[in-house]
Amino acid sequence: MSISEAAMKNHAELFPNRKSLLAVTDPELVEVFENFAFDQVLSYGSLDIRTRLMVMLASMIASQALGEYKIMMGGALTVGVTPVEVKEIVYQAVPYVGMAKAYDFIVATNEILESRGIQLPLEGQSTTTPETRFEKGYAVQKAIVGDRLEQMYADSPANQLHIQKYLSANCFGDYVARNGIDLQTRELLTFSMLLALGGCEPQLKGHIQANVRVGNDKERLLSVVTQLIPYVGYPRSLNAIRCLNEVLPE
Repeated sequence: MSISEAAMKNHAELFPNRKSLLAVTDPELVEVFENFAFDQVLSYGSLDIRTRLMVMLASMIASQALGEYKIMMGGALTVGVTPVEVKEIVYQAVPYVGMAKAYDFIVATNEILESRGIQLPLEGQSTTTPETRFEKGYAVQKAIVGDRLEQMYADSPANQLHIQKYLSANCFGDYVARNGIDLQTRELLTFSMLLALGGCEPQLKGHIQANVRVGNDKERLLSVVTQLIPYVGYPRSLNAIRCLNEVLPE
């Protein structure tokens, strides 16, 4: 196989001494994929390796790519993504992809952590109580959404107002307000999940705006899309770029 020196070096950084079974059965595919994902794609953008692995894990949960998630989680831990950060990624997935899709990833994460001698449960990261979750969630949501949040409440029909309250208390209070990962990174994770899910373009556009509010500019978001192309494919990546260009024109 003609795998580039850069691709071999970048692969070995995540998976030292790991032998790919596909390299034996599918050498041509491995050559094409490794050179693209571990060399060409990595030459674009300025995401640090930890952030790159975190957004990849988030996208794999949304894509339901459990096998690849397990492999990549090992690589993430190898390069310094902490057990708390990995747990927060899967917790963050619950309100965005649903527990039905997140459950197997929570179980797999626990199994991998325990296999590495990490005792569970980890230290709790919640910042709210049943009494404060709405108030704090609303504050975090407003920091992300801005003054538009008040209009969202005002425009909501009476029979749908409970959904707005769920978003504030549950999505943002129970999950986004947690410690363990900063808000700027959490918005990158949400962007990655919505991108990988597909069919969420209105929400994806909303979170492009939210990313900008918390300090992630278009170049950083484009770097995330680029790093995810090998794992989510071109159609969803191109949809994300279209949304980026609509919200943040060149």
